Amino acid sequence: MAHMNPWVICPRPSAQARLRLFCFPYAGGGASVFRSWSNELPPDIEVCAIQYPGRESRWQEPLLTNTQAMVPALVEVLSAEFDRPFAFFGYSLGALIGFELARLLAQHQQPGPVHLFVAAHTAPQLPHTEPPIYTLAKPDFFQKIAGLNGTPAEILQNAELMDLLHPVLWADFMMNETYAYVAGSPLECGISAFGGLGEQLIKRTELEAWREQTRQAFTLRMLPGDHFFMHSSRNHLLRSILHDLSRLFGQFNGTQGS
Repeated sequence: MAHMNPWVICPRPSAQARLRLFCFPYAGGGASVFRSWSNELPPDIEVCAIQYPGRESRWQEPLLTNTQAMVPALVEVLSAEFDRPFAFFGYSLGALIGFELARLLAQHQQPGPVHLFVAAHTAPQLPHTEPPIYTLAKPDFFQKIAGLNGTPAEILQNAELMDLLHPVLWADFMMNETYAYVAGSPLECGISAFGGLGEQLIKRTELEAWREQTRQAFTLRMLPGDHFFMHSSRNHLLRSILHDLSRLFGQFNGTQGS
């Protein structure tokens, strides 16, 4: 189907797709971080990257700063996209959003994802252990952002560009750092979790704790790279996603790109 939904960027729409993979970006990111995925997964997996308000093609729209606003909005705007089997992939903040969206769909007794992929985020039931950074003054905030190694040096050194990025990063870190987990039933879909072997902030045990959030199969894979292993280990990550989806659906048509 042709996507006219501003929340969904679908580089390769396919009316024949067997499954939609909705991808939720990390803090400060937009749908473009998943730009290449539709070329690297089989054509009957339709990659649907989520574009949050306030960035990229939606930069003029107000930013959302908490999951209580973001997740119900996603239920409303994505309901028409759930007309075939679908899965969620969330990276860092996106893992939290994908998880809460799956939970809200279950609470509303609506069809949910066949599988949830979460990456680079501690299990939601674990308490925050690091001091929040969204409360910091701008110079200190930027220093913390630089330490995550996810922003290119040429952007970090461009004061004008960083000033433009600040509201987006601030809103997303506020959303992540003010999140309050509410106990609920485990999901009825399996969960695959991913972490970076060089990650400094998230421990393996904090990723393994995602197991508590599903009644179905759970898998944890540790990939080469730091917090942003999504880029450095992209091929490994995509092969793992394809493997887990193929276990549910059988082999997909076509082969993964190099």
